[in-house]
Amino acid sequence: MKQIVISVLLAMSLWLGPAMLALAEPGTETLPENVSAVPVSTSPVQSEPSDAPEQTIEAAVKPKTEKRRTLDARVQSLKKEVKALNRDLFILEEELLFPSNTQVAVFLSIDVGDFFRLDSVQLKIDDIVVANHLYTKRELGALKRGGVQRLYIGNVKSGKHELIALFSGPGPNNREYRRGSTITFEKTSATKYMELKIVDVTGNYQPEFVVKEWE
Repeated sequence: MKQIVISVLLAMSLWLGPAMLALAEPGTETLPENVSAVPVSTSPVQSEPSDAPEQTIEAAVKPKTEKRRTLDARVQSLKKEVKALNRDLFILEEELLFPSNTQVAVFLSIDVGDFFRLDSVQLKIDDIVVANHLYTKRELGALKRGGVQRLYIGNVKSGKHELIALFSGPGPNNREYRRGSTITFEKTSATKYMELKIVDVTGNYQPEFVVKEWE
């Protein structure tokens, strides 16, 4: 009886051995006989590149850029309107402060200016000082390039008046000059414009100071 039991156990071990070894091996699986194994790819899945994020950023930036350009255009337009308004206000202020029936304006210009360098000018109307001006190199440079300075604007009553202009500065041979020019003018109901002009006289190498009325 003992031998029979040993024989049975030996037979079972021989029959179950391969199956137990298959289960013991790591990474092996048993499948039913009617099911075939399907190979599985272990490589990472690569998705096709998409430009959706770039399109989204471009769509977000474009309205902001257009909005900024529109705002800049409006700012420039407002600046032009402010300048035009300031000019109109300045003209209106002058018309209110200096109406044409009493307004007198005096301008100054330099023609060449090689024989005299203007340092200062003093303006008198009816023996009353109405303007004093000291000149910088920048101002003299602008005048020599053809600029015209409005030296004085004020009110005088109708009738005859005397204008005296006193010029000072170094002349030929760096000699100090102080010269005066006088003109008598008549103020009417229209605005009176006059010009003080410094001219070089090449014949005697001396400066000439002229006061004339604008027609």
